[in-house]
Amino acid sequence: MDTIGLRLIVQSHRNWRWNEMKRQITEWWHCARSRHELESLDERCLHDIGMSRCTADFEVSKPFWMP
Repeated sequence: MDTIGLRLIVQSHRNWRWNEMKRQITEWWHCARSRHELESLDERCLHDIGMSRCTADFEVSKPFWMP
């Protein structure tokens, strides 16, 4: 394999890892954001979405990296 081909493979692998890292960080951000929004809902809103306060509190207490 020539050096140009090897360089392209290495660059492609780096791009894949970087894209995967960006995807993971974005997923974590969405989890944290949705839990923050869930925490701010009142009892009526929780009832409307079919969730108890206990369930909401449990979900909010999870760390951002847990799905």
